[in-house]
Amino acid sequence: MLIDSLKTLFNRDLHKLKTEIESYQNESNIWKTPEGITNSAGNLCLHLIGNSNTYIGAEFGKTGYVRNRALEFSLKNIPRTDLVSKIEETIFIVNTALDNISEKDLKMEFPILVFEKKTSTEFMLIHLTTHLAYHLGQINYHRRLIDN
Repeated sequence: MLIDSLKTLFNRDLHKLKTEIESYQNESNIWKTPEGITNSAGNLCLHLIGNSNTYIGAEFGKTGYVRNRALEFSLKNIPRTDLVSKIEETIFIVNTALDNISEKDLKMEFPILVFEKKTSTEFMLIHLTTHLAYHLGQINYHRRLIDN
Protein backbone atom coordinates (compact mmCIF):
# COMPACT_ATOMS: atom_id res chain seq x y z
CA MET A 1 0.00 0.00 0.00
CA LEU A 2 1.43 3.38 -1.02
CA ILE A 3 0.33 5.10 2.19
CA ASP A 4 2.49 2.71 4.22
CA SER A 5 5.48 3.42 1.99
CA LEU A 6 4.94 7.17 2.25
CA LYS A 7 4.69 6.96 6.04
CA THR A 8 7.92 4.96 6.15
CA LEU A 9 9.74 7.54 3.99
CA PHE A 10 8.42 10.58 5.86
CA ASN A 11 9.27 9.00 9.21
CA ARG A 12 12.74 7.98 8.10
CA ASP A 13 13.62 11.40 6.72
CA LEU A 14 11.97 13.54 9.40
CA HIS A 15 13.81 11.52 12.05
CA LYS A 16 17.02 12.01 10.03
CA LEU A 17 16.28 15.76 9.94
CA LYS A 18 16.09 15.72 13.72
CA THR A 19 19.38 13.79 13.92
CA GLU A 20 21.09 16.24 11.56
CA ILE A 21 20.00 19.28 13.59
CA GLU A 22 21.07 17.55 16.83
CA SER A 23 24.44 16.62 15.29
CA TYR A 24 25.80 20.14 14.83
CA GLN A 25 28.77 20.42 17.18
CA ASN A 26 28.21 24.14 17.61
CA GLU A 27 24.56 25.22 17.74
CA SER A 28 25.30 28.59 16.12
CA ASN A 29 26.56 26.77 13.01
CA ILE A 30 22.97 25.75 12.24
CA TRP A 31 22.34 29.35 11.14
CA LYS A 32 25.56 30.08 9.22
CA THR A 33 25.54 30.76 5.51
CA PRO A 34 29.10 30.88 4.21
CA GLU A 35 29.84 32.29 0.78
CA GLY A 36 28.14 30.24 -1.91
CA ILE A 37 25.52 28.81 0.47
CA THR A 38 22.11 30.45 0.14
CA ASN A 39 20.19 28.96 3.06
CA SER A 40 21.24 27.87 6.52
CA ALA A 41 20.32 24.45 7.85
CA GLY A 42 18.01 26.18 10.32
CA ASN A 43 16.08 27.90 7.55
CA LEU A 44 15.88 24.71 5.48
CA CYS A 45 14.60 22.91 8.59
CA LEU A 46 11.89 25.55 9.08
CA HIS A 47 11.02 25.27 5.39
CA LEU A 48 10.59 21.49 5.62
CA ILE A 49 8.45 21.87 8.74
CA GLY A 50 6.33 24.48 6.97
CA ASN A 51 5.91 22.32 3.87
CA SER A 52 4.87 19.24 5.80
CA ASN A 53 2.47 21.14 8.03
CA THR A 54 0.93 22.99 5.10
CA TYR A 55 0.49 20.28 2.51
CA ILE A 56 -0.04 17.29 4.80
CA GLY A 57 -1.03 18.52 8.26
CA ALA A 58 -3.42 21.28 7.28
CA GLU A 59 -4.91 19.49 4.29
CA PHE A 60 -5.36 15.98 5.63
CA GLY A 61 -4.99 16.41 9.38
CA LYS A 62 -7.18 19.53 9.46
CA THR A 63 -4.72 21.12 11.94
CA GLY A 64 -5.53 24.70 10.98
CA TYR A 65 -1.84 25.38 10.33
CA VAL A 66 -1.28 28.68 8.51
CA ARG A 67 2.02 28.96 6.72
CA ASN A 68 4.23 32.02 6.58
CA ARG A 69 6.77 30.87 3.99
CA ALA A 70 8.77 34.10 4.12
CA LEU A 71 9.51 33.54 7.82
CA GLU A 72 10.86 30.08 7.06
CA PHE A 73 13.77 31.81 5.32
CA SER A 74 14.07 35.00 7.38
CA LEU A 75 13.90 33.79 10.98
CA LYS A 76 17.32 33.25 12.56
CA ASN A 77 18.88 31.85 15.71
CA ILE A 78 15.94 29.80 16.91
CA PRO A 79 17.29 27.50 19.63
CA ARG A 80 18.08 23.96 18.54
CA THR A 81 15.71 22.61 21.19
CA ASP A 82 12.85 24.55 19.57
CA LEU A 83 13.72 23.22 16.11
CA VAL A 84 13.84 19.66 17.43
CA SER A 85 10.51 20.14 19.18
CA LYS A 86 8.96 21.45 15.95
CA ILE A 87 10.33 18.44 14.05
CA GLU A 88 8.86 16.05 16.63
CA GLU A 89 5.47 17.78 16.39
CA THR A 90 5.66 17.56 12.60
CA ILE A 91 6.38 13.82 12.74
CA PHE A 92 3.27 13.30 14.85
CA ILE A 93 1.13 15.53 12.61
CA VAL A 94 2.32 13.88 9.39
CA ASN A 95 1.64 10.39 10.75
CA THR A 96 -1.80 11.35 12.01
CA ALA A 97 -2.70 13.08 8.74
CA LEU A 98 -1.47 10.21 6.57
CA ASP A 99 -3.66 7.87 8.60
CA ASN A 100 -6.62 9.90 7.31
CA ILE A 101 -5.80 9.24 3.65
CA SER A 102 -7.22 6.24 1.83
CA GLU A 103 -5.86 4.65 -1.31
CA LYS A 104 -8.88 6.13 -3.10
CA ASP A 105 -7.93 9.61 -1.82
CA LEU A 106 -4.52 9.26 -3.45
CA LYS A 107 -6.14 9.27 -6.90
CA MET A 108 -8.13 12.42 -6.13
CA GLU A 109 -6.99 15.87 -7.18
CA PHE A 110 -4.77 17.55 -4.60
CA PRO A 111 -6.87 20.42 -3.17
CA ILE A 112 -4.20 23.13 -3.58
CA LEU A 113 -2.68 24.31 -6.83
CA VAL A 114 1.04 24.02 -6.14
CA PHE A 115 2.49 23.69 -9.63
CA GLU A 116 1.40 25.09 -12.98
CA LYS A 117 -1.44 22.59 -13.17
CA LYS A 118 -3.41 20.46 -10.71
CA THR A 119 -1.93 17.14 -9.63
CA SER A 120 -3.17 14.06 -7.86
CA THR A 121 -2.74 13.72 -4.11
CA GLU A 122 -0.52 10.72 -4.84
CA PHE A 123 1.81 12.83 -7.00
CA MET A 124 1.94 15.61 -4.43
CA LEU A 125 2.81 13.28 -1.55
CA ILE A 126 5.53 11.60 -3.61
CA HIS A 127 6.84 15.05 -4.53
CA LEU A 128 6.92 16.02 -0.85
CA THR A 129 9.02 12.96 0.02
CA THR A 130 11.57 13.84 -2.66
CA HIS A 131 11.53 17.50 -1.63
CA LEU A 132 12.24 16.48 1.96
CA ALA A 133 15.08 14.19 0.87
CA TYR A 134 16.58 16.92 -1.35
CA HIS A 135 16.76 19.49 1.43
CA LEU A 136 17.85 16.86 3.94
CA GLY A 137 20.87 16.22 1.71
CA GLN A 138 21.62 19.95 1.67
CA ILE A 139 21.45 20.07 5.47
CA ASN A 140 23.77 17.07 5.78
CA TYR A 141 26.27 18.71 3.42
CA HIS A 142 25.95 22.03 5.27
CA ARG A 143 26.64 20.36 8.62
CA ARG A 144 29.71 18.50 7.35
CA LEU A 145 31.04 21.64 5.64
CA ILE A 146 30.47 24.03 8.57
CA ASP A 147 31.32 21.71 11.47
CA ASN A 148 34.64 20.57 10.04
